[in-house]
Amino acid sequence: MSVTVRVPTTLRTLTGGASEVSLEGSTVGEVLTSLEAVHPGFKDRLLDDQGGLRRFVNLYVADDDVRFRDGLDTAVADGETVSIIPAVAGGI
Repeated sequence: MSVTVRVPTTLRTLTGGASEVSLEGSTVGEVLTSLEAVHPGFKDRLLDDQGGLRRFVNLYVADDDVRFRDGLDTAVADGETVSIIPAVAGGI
């Protein structure tokens, strides 16, 4: 299944500057495995030592946060978009 992954500016060095990449995968985990195979370095930045999603990274399938679905097992339909959104924190 072909899936589009939207890459934030901070990670575009790993994709040669591309803001979107097309990959294969039927779950978020499979998409991340494909992303790592084509553009090495993503798994270290997105996943912790136990293989779970890092706290400061949000992944969305369409408009749904995968943490509120099935995590890395969240299904991704053909033609769907997965967005990588780094958490932003700060204050005055």
